[in-house]
Order: sequence, then structure tokens, then C-alpha cells
Amino acid sequence: MSGDETGPDTPGAALDRGPDPAADGEGAGVDLCVPAPDRDRLTAAGAGDTGVDLPGPPAPDRAGGPGAAALSEPVRARVLDFAAQVAGGLAPGSLPASLRPFAKFTPAKRARLAATPLAAALEADSVFRGRVAERVRDTYPEVAEALFAGAIPPAADPRDVAAIVYLLRPEGWPELLTQAELAARESERALADEHLGDEVARLKAEIDTIREQTKAETERLKAELARERREGDSLRRRIRQLEADMRRAQAHARDAMAESGVAQNAAALQVSAAEAELRRVRGRLTESEAALEAARSATKASRGADEVRLRLLLETISEAAAGLQRELAISPTDARPADTVEAVRADVLGAHDVAGQARAVDDPAILDALLALPRAHLVVDGYNVTKTGFPTLSLHEQRIRLLKGLGGIAARTGAEITCVFDGAELGGPVPVPQHKGVRVLFSRGGEIADELIRRLVAAEPQGRPLIVVSSDKEVADGVRRSGARPVPSTMLVRRLGRG
Repeated sequence: MSGDETGPDTPGAALDRGPDPAADGEGAGVDLCVPAPDRDRLTAAGAGDTGVDLPGPPAPDRAGGPGAAALSEPVRARVLDFAAQVAGGLAPGSLPASLRPFAKFTPAKRARLAATPLAAALEADSVFRGRVAERVRDTYPEVAEALFAGAIPPAADPRDVAAIVYLLRPEGWPELLTQAELAARESERALADEHLGDEVARLKAEIDTIREQTKAETERLKAELARERREGDSLRRRIRQLEADMRRAQAHARDAMAESGVAQNAAALQVSAAEAELRRVRGRLTESEAALEAARSATKASRGADEVRLRLLLETISEAAAGLQRELAISPTDARPADTVEAVRADVLGAHDVAGQARAVDDPAILDALLALPRAHLVVDGYNVTKTGFPTLSLHEQRIRLLKGLGGIAARTGAEITCVFDGAELGGPVPVPQHKGVRVLFSRGGEIADELIRRLVAAEPQGRPLIVVSSDKEVADGVRRSGARPVPSTMLVRRLGRG
């Protein structure tokens, strides 16, 4: 027998524990604290579907006392479940021989697979039945006390009471068993009637709803039919109007064709006159073109001689100026006269000169202005940005998403971008996708990303536009003292979201 089919039983708690998770989804122990419908479902997969019938109470005694009817299926299931739980709490030597092979089974599996031995032991072995009865009496003392007093507890489930009566067998127990069975059937009948009433009410509500929907659909179809009829009448009136317009147009076309014939004759006469005039104009044009060509030839010959003399003069002057520059050893210069005038000169625009007036502190337009500065360098605190913008992703997905967005910024602005991640806890290099213009760095062992950012800022020359993206106040204060411009992580997140 494999270990997953058996489970230890805890003595003293056999009748109190709930469903056993090792019972392979089968039935579980019965507890009077569980509502009767739930106990039916719990025990139905245990002993109720085995087809094993517990023998009923003994036949009438010699004095002619009444016997008890055979146990109903729910009561039989509860009796077997009580016996299965108590058998699990007994030592194997204390069990009847027929139940010892099932000693290590869970209570639910024991009630299911050992239903026949359990039923036989309860009926034939008075010692085993006495132990089961004693445990039941200890577990439900109030119910046992009421039964020995000849009364059935009104608040208890009649099926549980019937099972306890069968096990304890107080004086007059066949009559008590019969009463409990009748009470159980009445309870089931009342529950079925209640469910039937709820179902009838639900069906009536559905019928009312369907009627309302049908009525609404009928009204809608009537409205649509009326609208279609109105549209049909309007279309018929429009067709009649169009037919009248077409007849008028046909009449106008016939009149126009007649007028067109007269106009064509007049146009033919005009064309003949125009062709004669065109021939005269072409003759004059040919004479004018010949005269123009003669004038062009004369002008070209005169202008060619003038251009030769002018080119020779310019070359002479250029060679003379070059010789004079060599003779005087004059070096080229970019200086202009205005550079010699003394005045207070304007400073070069830097990262701290980008104004953010009338803008939010995380307006991405400020970041665009900073990246437009010449030779700007953007340093990004990687995890500070990703955990601000998309914290639900894994670290690997956060890195991929951030680097893809930074690659797009580098391609559009041409700025140098360095993205720093915390690598103090990593065992080795981390593979990341490469994007042109984006440098990816991890801090060394024993060093956090903040320290690496400070070293990057310190390595830059004073005066270069340097922007550091981090919402860490300590990092922002440190890089600001070093001459860099800190911006919050939300500014870069908004810039990435804008695309």
C-alpha cells in the first residue's frame, strides 16, 4: 500500500476534525456543527455510495417489543463515518480483525473502502460498538443526555440524531430511531418545498421579464414599421418629382441641340477667318525670329571679347593680392573689429539656464530643452525610474522597456545617454539589449548605483551640460553641488510615455 493512500489518525480528535485534505477529494468526517445539506454532500462520496446496507436494529425481543426499520441512506452514512473516525483513533490491537487492514487509512477512505467490515463489526462486535458509542457520547454529551431521557433534541439534525440513537441504543431506541427518521424526511421535504417555491418564483420573474421584453420589442417593431412607411411615402413623392424634372430636362436638351446647330455653323465661319489670320501672323513671326537670331549673334560676339578682357583683369588682381599676402606674411584670422570693443560679455547657455517658468516640475518639455543643449550628457538612475513608471513588471522587463525608450530619445536628440543600474547583489554581468547612443552600466560589488552616478558626474569636465534623472533627494543634492542639473524620474517617465 503506497504512502499517498494512507494517513495517520489522531486519537481523541476523530469525531471533531473537519474534512481531511488527504482523503483524495472523497467524503469527510461528519460534525453536527455543519449544516445538514453540506453534510449530505460530504458523506455521499464516503459511505453513502458504497451500496453497503447496515443491518437494522435487532428484531423484536421475546417480550414482543417493536423492532426498528432499516436505516435510511443518510443515517447509514453517518453511522459508518462515526465508526471510521473512532477506528482511526484506536490501536490496531484494539480493532476487530476485519478492520485491522484499514487501520492506517484516513477516516473518509476507511468509511468508503471498509464500509462492509465496519457495518459487520458494529452489529456483531459489541465491544467495538461500545467504544464507538462511548466516543460519540463524549463528543455530544447534550444530545446523548436528551436521548437517554427519551427526548429528541429539536435543534439537532434528525439524521445525526438517528445515527447517535443507533450507536447509543438507549431505552426505547427503536421508537426514537423511527421518530428521528420521520423528522429527517420531513426536513428534507420542507427543504425541497422551499427550493421548489424559490424556483417557481424565479420562473415567474423570468416569464414577466420575457413578457416585458416582448412588449417592448413589439412596440419597437411597430415604430420601425411606421417609420418605414413614412420613408416609403417620402421616396414615392421624390420619385414623382424627379420624373417631372427629367421631362423638363429632356425638353431643354432638345432646345439646346437646336441652338447648338446654329452655333456650330457660326463657329465654323469664325474658325475659317481665324485660320487665315493665323497664317498671316505665322509669316510675320518667322521674319521676327530671323531678325532676332541675327541680333543675338552680333551681341554674343561683342560680349565674348568683353568677358575675355574682364577675366584677364580679375586674374591679374587675384595673383597680385596673393603675392602681397605672401610678401607681408599675413596669417588668416577670425577676429572682427567688434571683438575689440570693451564690454560685459554674455555667458554661454548651460544646463542650469533652462527656465521652467509656468511649467510643472516634471514637465517633459524641460527635459527636451536640456537635451537640446550642445554636447548634453543624460545620466539615468535606472531602477529609480522603472520603479516609478512601471513597478509591476519584473526587473528584466523593466530594464528592457527603459532602454528601448532611451534608445528612441538618443536617436532623436543625439545626446549622450548613460543608464545606471544597481548591480551590488548580482553574481555577474547581466545581458541587456544594446541601443545605439545608450551606455548601460551596473555598479560593482559593494557599491550602490548612487555612488556610481556620483563618480560619473565627477568625471565630467566643468561646464558641460550634465542632466541626472533621479527622484532620490540625496542623489539630487549631491550632483547639484557637482554642477549637474537633477530632474525627477517622473519627468523622464512622462517623456517616455509621450513617445
